[in-house]
Amino acid sequence: MNLWLIAALVLLLLMAPCGWFCCKGEIMERFVALQMAQILAVLTLLLLAEGYGRDIYFDLALVLATLSFASGLVYIRFLERWL
Repeated sequence: MNLWLIAALVLLLLMAPCGWFCCKGEIMERFVALQMAQILAVLTLLLLAEGYGRDIYFDLALVLATLSFASGLVYIRFLERWL
């Protein structure tokens, strides 16, 4: 286990509060927690790509970063009636 994988594990542990806020928070807190979890997921994939030496994880992180913006817009559109 190298330093990249330890940093990825730390970022995975930091996703736990985001999951809690996604389930129990107010509407805008849920949105912010969702966006934060997506950012942490992208960073985790980048760290895993470097830790394992696999180039495909870099592509996966790029796709996730691109789709996270669109999914945030869909989420806000869905919650528009309560905002």
